[in-house]
Amino acid sequence: MSDGLDGGCSCGAVRYRLRSEPLFVHCCHCLNCQRQTGSAFVINVLIEADRVELLAGDPQPVAVPRDDGSNQKIWRCPACQIAVFSQYTSRRIRFVRAGTLDDPAAVAPDVHIYTRSMLPWVMLPDSVPAFDVYYATKELWPAASLERLEALKASPASGDRR
Repeated sequence: MSDGLDGGCSCGAVRYRLRSEPLFVHCCHCLNCQRQTGSAFVINVLIEADRVELLAGDPQPVAVPRDDGSNQKIWRCPACQIAVFSQYTSRRIRFVRAGTLDDPAAVAPDVHIYTRSMLPWVMLPDSVPAFDVYYATKELWPAASLERLEALKASPASGDRR
C-alpha cells in the first residue's frame, strides 16, 4: 500500500484515503451487521480514525441501535446515504466498510466473527480463524497492530474528529 487505499460512496460525493495499512480486517456475521447492510456479513477495515483522510465530502454520523441496547455511529454520505464507516465504542478507531474501497479486493478478512449467526450457506475458508462470538485481540493481531493500538490508548484523547 504505497499511497494508501482510496474509497468513497456510490455517488462520489464522499471520498477518503486510508493513510496506512489496516490494524486488522473483520468479517462480521452478527445479526446487527446483517440487518444494517442487508447482506450476509460485512467486511470492516479497522484503522485509526486519524488515518482516515477525507478527500471530499462530509459524511454524516447516524446513531443506529444495536441489539444490546447500545448505539453505534454509522457515517453516511448525505447525498446517496451509503455507509462509509462505523464507530462502535472508541472514537479513535474506524470500521471502514471494505466494499466502499475503490479496490475491495485489496483487503481480505483476518478473522470471521460472530459466526454463531452466520447464514448456513456461507462457506468459510480454513485459512482464516473463525469465532462464534469475538476473539482475544492480543492473541490474533500482528505485533505492529498491537503496538499501534497501545500507542493510541496511551496518547491523550482528542475531540471526536468525526
